[in-house]
Amino acid sequence: MPTLSNATDDLSQRVTFASPEQEAQISLTWTASLMMDAFERLLAPFEITPAQFNVLRILRGAGPCGLGRNQIRDRLISRMPDVTRLLERMESAGLVTRERDTSDRRCVPTQITDKARGILAQLDPVLMEHQQRLWMDLTEAQLKEFTGVLAALRARL
Repeated sequence: MPTLSNATDDLSQRVTFASPEQEAQISLTWTASLMMDAFERLLAPFEITPAQFNVLRILRGAGPCGLGRNQIRDRLISRMPDVTRLLERMESAGLVTRERDTSDRRCVPTQITDKARGILAQLDPVLMEHQQRLWMDLTEAQLKEFTGVLAALRARL
């Protein structure tokens, strides 16, 4: 396992944090930012953004009927103020299709395209290898404990 340091050392802090909770909060935020930066670099060769990947992941799991804009919005990991504009850009890029329902004009289901499925098929093994490399020093029990801690934090939010 690599040598671990604390946030005070990593951030070149001259003084310690006010509390362990403060250090945990800053450490979590900083780590999430570093992970997102790495994820963006991983996606760049596939010419999709993390938000687009999130939508494609959601739509792939939704099946052939697709989902409406609000259903997609509610399932996004990172909330976005303008899902409609994101879907418009994705449609222009050939990643999704949207077709107004003839029986309910308010309903505009969005489906993933074959082009996007192909991108995800290429990306899946790259992402799996990245995740395995990132988490390889942790045991399954540690990963489950970590996931449980994060779930407890989300429950308070």
